[in-house]
Amino acid sequence: MRPGVRVGVDVGTARIGIARSDNHGMLATPVETVRRGAGDIARIAQIVTEIEAFEIIVGLPLALSGRETASTADAKAFAARLAALGLASVRLVDERLSTVSAAGALRQSGRTAKNSRSVIDQVAAVIILQHALDFERSAERPPGATVAPEQGL
Repeated sequence: MRPGVRVGVDVGTARIGIARSDNHGMLATPVETVRRGAGDIARIAQIVTEIEAFEIIVGLPLALSGRETASTADAKAFAARLAALGLASVRLVDERLSTVSAAGALRQSGRTAKNSRSVIDQVAAVIILQHALDFERSAERPPGATVAPEQGL
């Protein structure tokens, strides 16, 4: 397991969930929800810099069949924008059902859909990042695919 803090990102059309790992790559925890639009990349860059993350894990939304969707292209373009900053390496990891899992976890904890809106994206980012950490620990290799800064620009 590579040491160092990682940031998990769940890219949505309206909101972006952000999570982080501990320095040992054992546990993912929520950080914040960033509104999608002007300043979103700058805010994520600020978080990455503040916590000295060496890697950004961006969820790649695929259809259940594994095919790409419009959201897939959006996440790839967003990841390329993050990679272009040069602050940390960026990796795309399969995130199928992460938001569904996040909604289920919040329901089980007694939260309603209405009072979960502000945190569901963070929980989805935690699920994406935790999955990536667990994969790396068990497979002994980094998860997903590296995003080159020039991709999608």
